[in-house]
Amino acid sequence: MAIACVTTRASLGIDAPQVTVEVHLSNGLPAFNLVGLPETSVKEAKERVRSALINAGFEFPQRRITVNLAPADLPKQGGRYDLPIAIGILAASKQLPHTSLKSHEFVGELALSGHIRPCQGLLPVIVAARRQNSQLVIPLENRGDADLVGYQHTHFASHLQGLSEYLHGQQTLPTIGTQLEWVSAENEPQPKCISDVIGQYQAKRALEIAAAGNHNLLFLGPPGTGKTMLASRMMQLLPPLSYDEALEVAAIHSVAGRTIPVTQFYQRPFRSPHHTCSSISLIGGGGHPKPGEISLAHRGVLFLDEVAEFPRKVLDCLREPMETGEVVISRAAAKLTFSCRFQLIAAMNPSPCGDTANARATPDQIQRYLSRLSGPFIDRFDLTVDVPRLPEGTLNQPQTNTETSQDIAKRVKLAREQQIHRAGVLNAELTGKQLTQTGGFNTADLEFLEQSVNKLGLSVRSYHRLQRVARTIADLAQSPRVERPHIAQALGYRAMDRLLNSLRSPY
Repeated sequence: MAIACVTTRASLGIDAPQVTVEVHLSNGLPAFNLVGLPETSVKEAKERVRSALINAGFEFPQRRITVNLAPADLPKQGGRYDLPIAIGILAASKQLPHTSLKSHEFVGELALSGHIRPCQGLLPVIVAARRQNSQLVIPLENRGDADLVGYQHTHFASHLQGLSEYLHGQQTLPTIGTQLEWVSAENEPQPKCISDVIGQYQAKRALEIAAAGNHNLLFLGPPGTGKTMLASRMMQLLPPLSYDEALEVAAIHSVAGRTIPVTQFYQRPFRSPHHTCSSISLIGGGGHPKPGEISLAHRGVLFLDEVAEFPRKVLDCLREPMETGEVVISRAAAKLTFSCRFQLIAAMNPSPCGDTANARATPDQIQRYLSRLSGPFIDRFDLTVDVPRLPEGTLNQPQTNTETSQDIAKRVKLAREQQIHRAGVLNAELTGKQLTQTGGFNTADLEFLEQSVNKLGLSVRSYHRLQRVARTIADLAQSPRVERPHIAQALGYRAMDRLLNSLRSPY
């Protein structure tokens, strides 16, 4: 019977569901029909496959060809189905042995000459094939993705003729190296050091607390005080990714059409979108949904410079993903979920003219400017810190505190290890129940904190966020219990609340 089945994989967010390519050759007028919910880019595979088979020296059967991509309710797009369709036609026309297709999966786009071109988003395909323990054949130019996963049963093909010889058992295809050398994060260059920042000791301390507990941080200060410079030093304070975390991040970037170099495999991502970006580019979406900036910042840092210049509706789109750690993009054809557990760091000026001291703007104008950030969005920052102008003479004085990023990173790593050992998660992810069970607070200090929250007019969410920050401060001090000074220090990092209160009662 002139029928063949070839296995490949589709792209559905960061998943790669299995697709069976069924090819049937029947008598009748020559025709080439493609069914199974193919989109335009897949329908065009008919012409690419026809030319590729002829130019590679194979016979294109002059029969009625029906190709079914199952399951039929799964949308399919892209050129990744070219290679399995061509293999299916060759097997159905008995130009390839059926037995050679067993336990094999094929993914690749075909050139008209028969060469196999690379495809985007193949890293989830390799991970899924490893889970099924199948033999995977992908384009040679996608070797970088295979090296990141390290799956030994991945084969690389560059032309249909070489692949045909492999399936006939006449030669072997290249595979990944058996001795992969992973580049450790310690060997990567770290040119930016926090010791380059002059002064701003409170902001540096807040940056250390944010790094230790994975807290969201807002820098508030006039232009030129070092807010962006401080935020860029965050990456040197954070520990490198684990292998599973790095593979998770690389899969998201692969789906987005981006390649992570091997030398940066363990680096946490740092994304800094411009304030003119749209909500779709920030959150994700599109006709064929792709990850947005918040998903590309997964396990890393999302830095919003001049956050007050972002449209308010764009910023409010961040509120739910910041709480849940994932974003769900619903379309008529599919519902995709992308992970987005990122740490948010933002910077802004306290007034539209840049500074509240000697400001040209009135209190009403400053309030309208600050109202670009909604209250619920501001509420999601654990720390808001003043970054004031440096006192006169500071620039020419020798620095007394020359602590480097490596020194702070050691304390951050130790504090993070304590948090994982105590509760299994970092402090920023602690629930209210976990704070009660493992927080180490006494009743009198919690009553003091509640009174302070009520006096400042803060929400219940802020009450719990202050507890988490105080717990992180205690971890950095190697204290098993949270003391009153730790809570008082956490209350000191509420610069936005103090600014708003001063505008309400200027006298």
